[in-house]
Amino acid sequence: MATSTQFPDDFRCPISLEIMSDPVILSSGHTFDRSSIQRWVDSGHRTCPITKLPISDPVSLIPNHALRSLISNYTLVSFPKPLSYPEPQSLIQTLIASSSSNLDSKLNSLDQLSKLSKRDLAIRRKLTESGAVSALLNCVNSDDDSGGLQEKALHLLLNLSLDDDNKVGLVAEGVVGKVVSSLRRGAGDSRAVAATVLTSLAVVEVNKATIGAYPDAIPGLISLLWGGSGRERKEAATALYTLCSFPDNRVRAVQNQAVLVLIKNANLGLERSVEVLGLLAKCKEGRYEMFKYCGLLDILIKFLKNGSSRAVQYGLLTISLLCSYSERMRVLAVREGVFEISVGLLQDDNEKVRRNANSLIQVLQGQTLSL
Repeated sequence: MATSTQFPDDFRCPISLEIMSDPVILSSGHTFDRSSIQRWVDSGHRTCPITKLPISDPVSLIPNHALRSLISNYTLVSFPKPLSYPEPQSLIQTLIASSSSNLDSKLNSLDQLSKLSKRDLAIRRKLTESGAVSALLNCVNSDDDSGGLQEKALHLLLNLSLDDDNKVGLVAEGVVGKVVSSLRRGAGDSRAVAATVLTSLAVVEVNKATIGAYPDAIPGLISLLWGGSGRERKEAATALYTLCSFPDNRVRAVQNQAVLVLIKNANLGLERSVEVLGLLAKCKEGRYEMFKYCGLLDILIKFLKNGSSRAVQYGLLTISLLCSYSERMRVLAVREGVFEISVGLLQDDNEKVRRNANSLIQVLQGQTLSL
């Protein structure tokens, strides 16, 4: 049989990314391989994996005979034999049998499982149900990082965290502690990947509180903002943004000197820092710290003029919040031309930019911002 890269993309299941052997049509109109969509439904999902819209109940799977015929005819062409890969179960066993598995075997298993789990929901489920998470955490916590053991294990954890059903379970298994530890002592790209894992886990609301309350989670991310590489600082800021949508975490971030390092990173052009500042400005502790830095307004104005839509959106929000609680800041903003900039942004293509620009105009005119 041919490899999936030799077939048209329409022949591949959107869930498994494998060539479909039994294509069926969901009520949303999208086609999936029967085994993949059946696993999705059996897991309790009642939405389309693509559109996220509700599907019919009871679930109706209509055979897509036309597509099945096309795939069948296509496979009559002679293709070279695909490369064979070890069975997922044997790879998982290599990870679990930590005492008897040598380093090269572990590294190979991690590589293969990362490739497979990135596109296969069933393999991700098998990994979480087989006890492999504990073995993964041992790899993350290993003092021997020859060949990037820690980094490869973190990449696999990131794949497992892609499914919302796994996120709470992974936190319950103690993932946060090991990942947070990697923020400070990780090698290679481990620190950046660790921050990305925290971002993925924090998508679920209950995990925001759990991760934020964990000792050194927020301090570890802030430490990356101080001394990390460009990628590490971006991933750390992204994780902070996700965590700080939970109000208690904003105070924790401010208490760990997040405002100063975010301003410094914003001054270096890291737009994500402006987004986090917008969230921190929603708490009085954050605003108090921001009022200390005279150059902050100039930095935000630069983003209003030259930033992406998201940077402009959060720059406007930050200035609005600061001006709502400080007459001095409001006078300074008017003097620096923020009113005229905001009026110009009322014509922006982005609806959120227009809305925030309008809110800032009202604040600068002396009206109170509704929070």
